[in-house]
Amino acid sequence: MKVTALAIPEVKLIEPQVFGDARGFFFESFNQSRYRDAGIDINLVQVNLSRSACGVLRGLHYQWPNPQGKLVSVLEGEVFDVAVDIRRGSPTFGQWVGAVLSAENKRQLWVPEGFAHGFAVTSDTALFHYGVTAPYDKAADASVRWNDARFAINWPVASPSLSAKDAEAPFLDQIPEARLPVYAP
Repeated sequence: MKVTALAIPEVKLIEPQVFGDARGFFFESFNQSRYRDAGIDINLVQVNLSRSACGVLRGLHYQWPNPQGKLVSVLEGEVFDVAVDIRRGSPTFGQWVGAVLSAENKRQLWVPEGFAHGFAVTSDTALFHYGVTAPYDKAADASVRWNDARFAINWPVASPSLSAKDAEAPFLDQIPEARLPVYAP
């Protein structure tokens, strides 16, 4: 497995070692000891799946308090996946990184606790898979506007299909400080 730190070094792009032949392929999608050896020491407590159509944009979501780290991948189709640093006091506060994740490239993205996360579907449909480090907590569920000019995310969809929650999410400067994660070096 190859692990690459992105421009925000806490966010990691993971490329598994794939073994394949004419019959198909095999790879480990998660091995706790291998990930720990690669610097990603996580305990996944919940695994989720979502299916979305082309042009759907989900995010930018986070939990605070009770933050979730997310190990994300795509089982069918392709997405542009984004992590935004919204940790108060972080040297990369307000910055984002993104990567194309697809069933074909088999990449994963590690999105640490304290980051907002979202993705846009660029294929006909996408089956999105994510393991999380904390269970869903409705009281801690939060989001920030996907098109906040402060982030200037270069989304690959011009007019995304959004949920009401995502369309009406507050901009970063509208979120009370107490509702933002705290940077802990």
